[in-house]
Order: sequence, then C-alpha cells, then structure tokens
Amino acid sequence: MALNIALIGYGKMGREIEAVAVQRGHHIAARVGREGMGAHTFSGVDVAIEFTQPDAAFANVHALLAQGIPTVCGTTGWFGRVPELDCTQTPLVYASNFSLGVNIAFQVNRYLAKLIAPHSDYRADMEEIHHTAKKDAPSGTAITLAEGILAANPSLNGWALQPGAPEDALPIAAIRKDPVPGTHTVTYRSAVDQLSLTHVAHSRAGFALGAVVAAERIQALHAGSHTFASLLFPEAD
Repeated sequence: MALNIALIGYGKMGREIEAVAVQRGHHIAARVGREGMGAHTFSGVDVAIEFTQPDAAFANVHALLAQGIPTVCGTTGWFGRVPELDCTQTPLVYASNFSLGVNIAFQVNRYLAKLIAPHSDYRADMEEIHHTAKKDAPSGTAITLAEGILAANPSLNGWALQPGAPEDALPIAAIRKDPVPGTHTVTYRSAVDQLSLTHVAHSRAGFALGAVVAAERIQALHAGSHTFASLLFPEAD
C-alpha cells in the first residue's frame, strides 16, 4: 500500500529516506526542515519519519502522537524520555539504528556477551566513529551495544567515555571525523588473544531503508511504543 509520509528533518538523512520511499512507491506529503513543524499541516499523512536532533525529537514526537500520526523515530540521544510519551492511541517505532545489519549485530553482540561473560580474563571495550555533524557521543548504536554487554556482565559498572573511563566501566571511544556514516567495533581482549565484532556502514542507504520498512510495518501495529528490533526479531523478545 502506498503511504503518505511526512519527513520530519530534511537534511542528508531525510533526503536519503525520501529517495528510498519514492522508490518503494510511497508519496512524500510533507518535508519539515529548519522551519519546524508549526509551519506545516499534516492532513492525510499516514506516517511520520523523524530524524532531527536530540533536543528537538521529544517535542516533535509528542506533537505527532498528539495528532494521531503513527511515528518512526531514528533520532538518538533522548530515548530515556520515551516513557513520558502518550502512545496509548498511536504507535511509535524507535531505534538507535535502523540498519538491518546493525540490528543483526545487536543480536550477535548480546549472544557473544553471554558466551564470554563466564571468562573473566577477557575485558571488553568499544570504539565508534561517526561524521563530525553527529551531536551525541557515544552514539545511540554504541549505547545499545553497551547495554547488551552490561546485561551479561554484572561486574561492569555501566559504560563511560574514553579517555578517563573508570576501571570497572565499559570504556567507549567516540571518534568524530569525515566522511564516516558510522563504524562500531566491540572488542574482547585477553592476555593471549582478542575477538572483535564490527559493523561498518558504507552509506546512509541502509538506515533509510530500515526507516521506510518500519513506516510500512507500523500500519499493522497496535498503539504503544515499539523498538525496531521487536519488528525484525519478534522471537528474540
């Protein structure tokens, strides 16, 4: 079914989503840029896809849900406020990363963490690299990976940015340089060897495709907040 999609955020990511959506037979009903949502009406919109900035995302999603517009949100750095949203009438799908490959990596990361957890001679660390325009550090993807590791290793006291991470925390190095759409590496090191899990994004196209797939699937969801992973891997919940 062709959808009328509102793009909230019309930078590089918004334009990539537009290209994928049109290719899949959908119509872009609204493009919201720096002028903000107040300059637009959303009559006839089937779904909104929100990719903006952490300081704007909560207000944007709140306003969309209040208008009864199913919303897909890929802006990171604000997910701690998701419980504050009223999703009782309208579905929300959110993710720290909408790439299929990254979501597979999330699943592998959790399984790998469980396998290594009993072996205390291995210590985990993480590195994430993004373009210089990315505001949050570490990335939402890195935080999701970290949560998978921490869940399996109670001896770790949270995560912390490098340099200066305490000894009992999972250290994360957040590097910003251009042009890098996104690279994430989890490494386990021991005295005798090391093991790494890496995902490298070659372009924004993978993120855009996942966001449009979420917009297509949200039409069949009941009201409430849903992670993208729960749509892709319901059996893993």
